[in-house]
Amino acid sequence: MSTTLDKSERLSGRALGVLLVLCGSIFLEGIDVSMMGVALPPIRAELGLSTSDLQWVVSAYVLGYGGFVLLGGRAADLLGRRRMFLLWLVVFIAFSGLGGLALNGWMLVVARFATGVAAGFMTPAGLSIITTMFEEGRARNRAVLIYAGTAAGGFTLGLVIGGLLTSFGWRWVFFAPVLLAAAILVAAVRLIPHEPRVERVRGAFDLPGAAALTVATTLLVLGIVHAPTVPVLVTVVTLAAGVAVLWAFVVIERRSSSPLVRLGILRSGALVRANIAAMLLVGAFIGFQFIVVLYLQEVRGWTPIATGLALLLAGLDAVLAPTLTPMLVNRFGNRVVAVAGLVLAAVAYLLILPLGMDWGYLAMLPTMIVLGTGFALAYGPLTIAATEGVAEEEQGLASGLLTTSFQFGSALGLAIVTAVVVAATRDTTHLAQVEAFRIGLLVPLGAVVIGAVVMATGLRRRAPVAAA
Repeated sequence: MSTTLDKSERLSGRALGVLLVLCGSIFLEGIDVSMMGVALPPIRAELGLSTSDLQWVVSAYVLGYGGFVLLGGRAADLLGRRRMFLLWLVVFIAFSGLGGLALNGWMLVVARFATGVAAGFMTPAGLSIITTMFEEGRARNRAVLIYAGTAAGGFTLGLVIGGLLTSFGWRWVFFAPVLLAAAILVAAVRLIPHEPRVERVRGAFDLPGAAALTVATTLLVLGIVHAPTVPVLVTVVTLAAGVAVLWAFVVIERRSSSPLVRLGILRSGALVRANIAAMLLVGAFIGFQFIVVLYLQEVRGWTPIATGLALLLAGLDAVLAPTLTPMLVNRFGNRVVAVAGLVLAAVAYLLILPLGMDWGYLAMLPTMIVLGTGFALAYGPLTIAATEGVAEEEQGLASGLLTTSFQFGSALGLAIVTAVVVAATRDTTHLAQVEAFRIGLLVPLGAVVIGAVVMATGLRRRAPVAAA
């Protein structure tokens, strides 16, 4: 077994094996998030959770993920990417299994938070292995687009897989990832090469920064979720506290000798705008998924498996991202393709705005096709834009920033949609629910429109990037 990653390798041989393993891990992470969406109604029924409490089954995971992913990226850079990937994959397996054994809501939320923390360390390690395995340019772009396409595919196909598993019982959405993760672990131990020994750096881990970031995101989401049900003053105080802790995070980073985030990296306009657009893209999709699943299962009475199959075509990105997207990026560049993807997502959400009480599958079909295509065009180019031009020793940090954007966007998008739906619901009738869902769908629409504007006006026109 070689002891280092050979940057001259293309997508063949050992490099291809490593890429497949890492694609397996990001597919696992994607389905782990989206499967939960289909399983939420059965979980609510068995554990007796309210709508506001129910969203914490998802939010606990993404908050743990988003709060620790920057520390995970830093750990990968300092302690070794292979070591961090394998260690936290084991932790992921343990707590995913614990979630399947949960007997009440708080136990499930705790297990989801811990699983999210594990993913927060594991994912930036995996992406930074890819971005350091290949030289920046043709081979790396191809590998990153395949990786991002797999992530996006897992994100959307997880809806179908979740529906199938939930038909056997919602606990299988926790147990099935354990089996997949165990297989990935065995392959990763054999295929991912060892790296040169990395010297430990005293005080290299910014634990106060990680704690501040997690507290800030939790307060912000908590304030938004409970806004419809608590006094205005409580909401204002909670949100203000979140902003204050976020500012404290910035102060900590400025003063730290080994900051969690070297703030100088944020001087890259391309990186910042790609992260903002990524946050909005994923937040919009999570909010959309939450509404559609509740509509199909609680208003229309569809089974979990039927719900998953209805959303199947939203998984078009699993096919298009590694095939069509590289050609378009090669021809037009990242910015143009990402903007096109965000615009298509906006069109998809516009198409479903007239949602009615008796909508059938054909009425929803255009939204699913257009959304899957838009996701395929936006996800990969945003991943490239957020990591290109970054020094090798900070690839873990750049990967962590991107993953933070994805996860914070997920938590915030779900929280805002939940708050809007709860506030707009006048009574418990299905008609009132559907009216509230239509209002809630304005949130994902607005998010992707803002994302498209950010990418269209903020990024400089770049020369086409070779991607295939």
